[in-house]
Amino acid sequence: MADYLLRLDRNVVTVGKLTEQDPLEETRYWLTKTPSERLAALELLRMRLADYDNATARLQRFYTVTERASR
Repeated sequence: MADYLLRLDRNVVTVGKLTEQDPLEETRYWLTKTPSERLAALELLRMRLADYDNATARLQRFYTVTERASR
């Protein structure tokens, strides 16, 4: 997934009560997005919920160097 799709725009902040919001407004917003943008947003939410850390997400590898005892 492209990095530009996973960036969070922190310049836009909306403050309000959930009871004051029009539920259709959010639906209309997401319908203006492409399916790939919706999936990218879903993946971002999933990663934030799971405390995803790119540095620890990979399998850790370790190597042990041993010397064979000569007979």
